[in-house]
Amino acid sequence: MRSIIFSNFSAFDTRRLGATIDVEHSHFRFLGNMTLNLWDCGGQDVFMENYFTNQKDHIFKRVEVLIHVFDVESKEVGKDIEIFTKSLSQLREFSPDAKVFVLLHKIDLVQVERREELFKIMMAKLQDVSNPYGFRLTGFATSIWDESLYKAWSSIVCTLIPNMGQYELNLTKLQEIIEAQEIILFEKTTFLVICSSNNGKSAGQLTNKEGLDPKRFEKISNIMKNFKQSATKLKSQFKTLNLNDNLFIVELSSNLMIFVVMTPQKSANDAGLIQENIKRARVHFQ
Repeated sequence: MRSIIFSNFSAFDTRRLGATIDVEHSHFRFLGNMTLNLWDCGGQDVFMENYFTNQKDHIFKRVEVLIHVFDVESKEVGKDIEIFTKSLSQLREFSPDAKVFVLLHKIDLVQVERREELFKIMMAKLQDVSNPYGFRLTGFATSIWDESLYKAWSSIVCTLIPNMGQYELNLTKLQEIIEAQEIILFEKTTFLVICSSNNGKSAGQLTNKEGLDPKRFEKISNIMKNFKQSATKLKSQFKTLNLNDNLFIVELSSNLMIFVVMTPQKSANDAGLIQENIKRARVHFQ
């Protein structure tokens, strides 16, 4: 999944990747002045014991986020939970302020009607396991074959952005100025969602009663990532896209893209003004 989000691999491309051996270190630039240091720890038994003995102070020290991946196909759930418990124990000792995320992966292999129930049961069990160590879990059901990875990783990465509040404030102000129906801010390379504003509301303030697809952000991330990959194959650099003068996708800075949805009534005669306002707003997102 790391390769899909950060290295522009498609789900089909990942089939030629081998299993993670021991600990793989990756460094990614994010939003220009931020570096994500990802440590991918292989799940083979031969490495596991070493993580919790010889390498524990190296692996679990100064951790900002722990992402624990559970395979829903696993036949050894008890063993998986035991490993998770050991991870929490070491995390409490070396990085007690870390945030903990759980991904129930390969959820596409579970029957659709059973997914929500399985997710709730598993997360309740894992939270019970986590409580003695003082960690509050955030969980996601994920698959490489749909957009769910983008929702999970957007949520994870956004917890690491120090000036998140400023991004949200500036985006809401821009949304009000141009009277957009909705604006979404993406990181340019990964197309992970940074924040959004809808009629002055953040994503967390919206409800399904407003007729909006609750999965629209991650779906857009997935579509735009595929579009960008297609453009790259054609040796073309994607800068701006305008559809019917009511949908604008614009490069806001060297690190950000903005997705603007206007109402048909508002956009009919104001496309030029909308793009000019977006251009002038760039200085506030540098």
